[in-house]
Amino acid sequence: MTNLSLPKAVLWDLDGTLIDSEGYWSISEMELARRYPGEWSEGDGNELTGMSLPESCAIIRDKMQIDDLSPLEIAEELTSSVLRNLAATIPWRPGALELLDSLGKAGVPQVMVTMSMRRMAMTVATAAASQLGYQVFTHVVAGDDVSRGKPHPEPYLHAAALLGLDPSDCVAIEDSLNGIRSAEAAGTRALVIPHSVYIPAEPGRTIWPTLSGKTPTDLLELYKD
Repeated sequence: MTNLSLPKAVLWDLDGTLIDSEGYWSISEMELARRYPGEWSEGDGNELTGMSLPESCAIIRDKMQIDDLSPLEIAEELTSSVLRNLAATIPWRPGALELLDSLGKAGVPQVMVTMSMRRMAMTVATAAASQLGYQVFTHVVAGDDVSRGKPHPEPYLHAAALLGLDPSDCVAIEDSLNGIRSAEAAGTRALVIPHSVYIPAEPGRTIWPTLSGKTPTDLLELYKD
């Protein structure tokens, strides 16, 4: 693509990308694990980062040896725990809210694409709107809105379709390996801001250490072929 002035759209992951919520998820998982006989560690949780909740909670159920809750019930319980923490503080990732605002004021459509449940996604979307003074997200694609979660491309394909755009016209911002694989498989212009999980460099993969100080025009780097 040539003669670009701004990206046509930006698709945002939530946990670990927009907000630093991975610690909240870890706390919730460890609280749950203490009630059951199976072994669980922070490393186990890190391996699930970016994965769909049904899949990750099925793994949690097996590894923690939970026999009285379904994966969906586990997802609901963990989500409620994380939301209690978010009610106290929403820890925005460095530069994320500022870039979100700059893109919104420039008229660039933005979609949240998360594997968290819709009620959590909407809580953060509402908080962003309250803090910035306007509704910044055009759409929200949550884990319970798709049949196949990250690393499958469906979430990002769905987000691009909602905007009526080709995925290659969209910048996707991610922090996890499952997330970046989803964005890359969908054909988006994928950007990684690593957080709690190591992301290996690969040909064509763009990795920035932070969003701090970044502007909408900086994202045009993703359109260099």
